Amino acid sequence: MATQHDENYPTVRVTKTVSVLPKSLNPTQTIHLSNLDRQCPLLMYVVFFYKSSAAYQNLSLDSIFSCLKSGLEETLSIWYPAAGRLNLNPSDGKLNLWFGCGGYSIGIGSSHSLFDGPATYDFLHAWASNSAILKQKRGTELYKPVHERGALLVENPGITKLPESGSSATRAVAIDHLYQLIKQAMSGQTCGPDTKFGSGKLPDVGNSNLVLKTFHLSGAMIESLKSKVFGERSGSFSCSSFELLAAHLWKARTKALGVMKGSMVCLQFAVDIRKKTVPPLPEGFSGNAYVLASAALTAEELEAGSHEDIVDKIKEAKRSISNDYVIAYNQALDGPQGTLPPLNELTLVSDWTRMPFHKIDFFHGEAAYVSPLLSPIPQVAYFMQNPIDSRGVDMRIGLLPQSLNAFSHYFLTKMQ
Repeated sequence: MATQHDENYPTVRVTKTVSVLPKSLNPTQTIHLSNLDRQCPLLMYVVFFYKSSAAYQNLSLDSIFSCLKSGLEETLSIWYPAAGRLNLNPSDGKLNLWFGCGGYSIGIGSSHSLFDGPATYDFLHAWASNSAILKQKRGTELYKPVHERGALLVENPGITKLPESGSSATRAVAIDHLYQLIKQAMSGQTCGPDTKFGSGKLPDVGNSNLVLKTFHLSGAMIESLKSKVFGERSGSFSCSSFELLAAHLWKARTKALGVMKGSMVCLQFAVDIRKKTVPPLPEGFSGNAYVLASAALTAEELEAGSHEDIVDKIKEAKRSISNDYVIAYNQALDGPQGTLPPLNELTLVSDWTRMPFHKIDFFHGEAAYVSPLLSPIPQVAYFMQNPIDSRGVDMRIGLLPQSLNAFSHYFLTKMQ
C-alpha cells in the first residue's frame, strides 16, 4: 500500500568528524566541468539503512568505521574528482573542479556537479567493493571511471569547441520552456491560491517550506492504475511504468497546487545521454551526462487530457533527445552560474529505477532501504526501485504543506 513516513524519529547526532584523503594523491590539476555538470551545482544527500545481523555482534563500531574509511581512501584514489574542491573561475564566472589534499546507516552528501545518478551509483559501488566488512575485497572495477568531460566541453581554453548542429538548427526545448515559465511568473499571470505573484517578482516558495514525503507504490497498485486508465487496452498499449507514473504525477501535482487553467505548465525529466551523443560517451564516464526533456501544455489541457494523451506527449519528448538536442542544450547553458526559481507550473522527475542503490552492499547483503534526503531541488520527484517489490516504485517528492493532502488525494485515488 502507499504510505507516508512518520516524522517522529530519534534525532541523529554527530559523534565524530574526520577528513578522508585519497590513499594515493593525484597530481594537482583543474578539471573543466561541462555545462551539464554546472546545471545543478548543489548538494545531494543519500542515506542507506541496513538491518541488524548476528554476524555483526562481534564487530565494534570503530572497526566498521575503519573499514569504511579505508575503503573510501582507496576509492578516492581512482574517483579523485570526489576529493577535489569546486571553485568559480574569476574570468568567466563558471564552476570548475580543483583538487588538493543494532542496525547501521550510511549517509553520503556530494555535489551534483561531480556525478549524476548513474555515476554516483558506480562510485558508491566502488566504495562498497573496497570496504572489506565481513567479506573479501572484490578486486578491480569492471571498468575504470573516465573523469575528463571531453566532448561535452564547449569553450574552455585549449578544448575543441562542440560542432555546430548543422543546417536544421535544433532548439533546446527544455530551456525554451523554462524561459517561458519564468516570463509567465514575472508577468503575474500564473497560478492560484497557493502562490501569488505581484509587481513582477518571482514567487516566494522557498525550499525550506517543502515537506518531503515518500509514497510506496506496489507493483499491484501500478497495474491497477494502468487498468483503470487504459481499460481493456491496458495489455496492448505500450507504456512503461515511468511514463504512466510521470503522467499521473504531472496531472495530480498541477491540480493540487491550484494552477490557473490558462497557465502554461511543464513536465521535465532527466534523460541519460551516454548512448545518445555522437560518438557515444566512453564506458565509465563519471560526469553529468543528462539533459532535460520537456513537455508543455496549458493547465486546462493537462486536466482535460487523458492519461494516454499525456503519455504520448512524454514519449514525444523522449524521442526528441538526439545528438543535436544535446549540443543545443549544452550550448544554451553556457554562461555564469544561476539557480532556478521554484515554480508551481514546473514538475520535475528523476528516474532512479534503473539504479538499484539498495543492492550496494556496504555490509553483508542488500540495504533494507535507500532514500535521498534533501535533494538539490526538493520539489523534484524521484522514482526509485522498491527493495522488496521488484515491480514497485518508491516516489519521494517535496510538497508545500498546504497542498500535501490534496496531492495525496489526487495522486492515490486511482491507485487503490
